[in-house]
Amino acid sequence: MGGPVGDAAVRHALLRWIVLASAVILWQVIAHVHGSVYFPPPAEIARHAVDLWFSGPVRHVFLTEEAVGNILPSLGRMAAGFAIAAVAGIALGVAIGRSRRVYALCDPVLQFARAVPPPALVPVLVVILDFGTPMQIASIVFSAVWPVLINTAEGARDTDPLRIEVAAVLRLTPLERLRFLILPSALPRIFAGLRLSLSLSLILMVFSELLPGTANGIGFTLTDAQSRSDLLTVWSALLLLGALGHLLNTGLLAVEKRLVGRGRTTTA
Repeated sequence: MGGPVGDAAVRHALLRWIVLASAVILWQVIAHVHGSVYFPPPAEIARHAVDLWFSGPVRHVFLTEEAVGNILPSLGRMAAGFAIAAVAGIALGVAIGRSRRVYALCDPVLQFARAVPPPALVPVLVVILDFGTPMQIASIVFSAVWPVLINTAEGARDTDPLRIEVAAVLRLTPLERLRFLILPSALPRIFAGLRLSLSLSLILMVFSELLPGTANGIGFTLTDAQSRSDLLTVWSALLLLGALGHLLNTGLLAVEKRLVGRGRTTTA
């Protein structure tokens, strides 16, 4: 059904698309007028991206061999790193956040570990795991786990004490308290951490594929195209990364709205 809220949402969505279209048109005009090989028009970039990755046969969902060999491995590494970080972050966050003493003891360590730039750990990870997929996934996990862990711990800490007392009176088991009380209360903060973690996973996925020893992936495509001065492929990879980031964030936001509620969604 329509209404003021629905109409406002439609107008907001329409305004966002108008702004995006205006930016693309402006880029197209400036690139055409300037004629620089370093800044090709977006229409040319999009055409090259489709030919490079999405002009395959129907039985392969229009994916070319280039897409199967580079996009899918990247998404697999990112998904694995993000999933491990999400599970570990939520589990550890709940365990730490439910005890004020444990939280006070662990907070300095968490803040220190979060402040360490993940690229700075690459030499250590290379020594331990060598170049390859395990090292790449480990670098994603180390970067992505902290937003989930810290936000989950904060959300678990903020559980209403009165509700905890009621749960004690009702003699709920620890598992029932976790399922019906702690997790629902912490869910908005958990999703705030997950959205930050998803962005970091995408960034670290690309960074890990820029390192020596990488044989495929979107990051590898970037460095390979740069070495060949193939600027259209470089811009196409950047366009692909932006589109992937937007699609993944939109999907996670849809899940958040379904589980948390439209009025309580976060804006991380």
